[in-house]
Amino acid sequence: MAKSTAVTKTATAPTSLVAPEQTLKASKALLAHIKKATAEQVASDTKKDILADPESPEAEVPVYLTLTTKRHIHDTHRLQPGKIPIPHSLNTDPESTICLITAEPQRAYKNIVASEEFPEALRKRITRVIDLSKLKSKYRVFQAQRKLYAEHEIFLADDRIINQLPKALGKSFYKSTTKRPIPVVLMASRGKVDGKRAPLPKGKKEKRDPAENLNVRPTAEIVAEIETALSSGLVSLSPSTNTAVKVGYANWAPEQLAANVDTVAAALVDRFVPQKWKNVRSIYIKGPETAALPLWQTDELWADEAQIVADGAENVKAIGAGSGEKPNIGKKRKSLDAGDLDGEAEGEGEGAVEEPKQKKGRPAKKAKLPESNDDKLDEEISQRKAKLKKQKKAAKQAMED
Repeated sequence: MAKSTAVTKTATAPTSLVAPEQTLKASKALLAHIKKATAEQVASDTKKDILADPESPEAEVPVYLTLTTKRHIHDTHRLQPGKIPIPHSLNTDPESTICLITAEPQRAYKNIVASEEFPEALRKRITRVIDLSKLKSKYRVFQAQRKLYAEHEIFLADDRIINQLPKALGKSFYKSTTKRPIPVVLMASRGKVDGKRAPLPKGKKEKRDPAENLNVRPTAEIVAEIETALSSGLVSLSPSTNTAVKVGYANWAPEQLAANVDTVAAALVDRFVPQKWKNVRSIYIKGPETAALPLWQTDELWADEAQIVADGAENVKAIGAGSGEKPNIGKKRKSLDAGDLDGEAEGEGEGAVEEPKQKKGRPAKKAKLPESNDDKLDEEISQRKAKLKKQKKAAKQAMED
């Protein structure tokens, strides 16, 4: 079990609370388990996968870092993956293809990729350069979008037009986080003077129209931006308390995996989690079908200081105390006989019952409340639950048959 570290109100949270030795220990155990489980699965399979690597069948098995928080993380840019630079890249396969989606016009970026300044190894991997207008016209139908999705392993997109891609690419790309376009900065930034952006010449307006393409970065900077995007861990946040980030593969060395885990854990909490480590509940690493190995867990379950009760505090009032209302603790309702009605009509005790008015020529009738039987009510509830369980079991068995 991972060592638990308490998060206090006075202590200053360090960059990372995850112990490196714990990360390395968990990485060794997880990789050994995945390797053993994969070997057993390959030996038991009657159908052989001809595309799998016979020497390392666990090469394609990913390893994830999962982070759970005390409160939901809400991110308005959740369709844009965040980038965390990691020591060991996840995209080192030289045969993986890249599609670069740019602002208009695409010809300028095609010339940059085809230039001699652009590295040859990276140029071979970028098999398609397309701008937003061509993307909307050529890949408008669902079948074309699925074909584009299958033709490339990695998609990079200019950050100027990435907010328009969900509508242009459709659910083929955004129903999962596997191939969502990674934002890259291809527009040159204006220089700074004394820490401020340099002013434009008098009478000249800054042109930000991507169609005119007047703000393209130099080739060397574009290459560095693309390489940084390829060597980063991607964070796709969802409105929940759980976030998973791919940090490596099962055929890696434990030291490589541990280095990526330490880097991602520190950057993930620092950049993407509100309230930093105060809002973190636990951090794990796991495979697609394995149990999660804990790296760090907090001792404190609170997220705000208002929820903390000092040690030794007495007479703590419950929520809603002082409102004047008395809690209903499930007291049985008692039947009221004639004597009870006489006493309560005068205001004695709680729940006094007013006597009904007497009509002419008719004797007055005493009001009588029905007697409650909690035992009978509990029995009816248990019977209904048992009946519902039988119905669910029968429906499940019918679906399996």
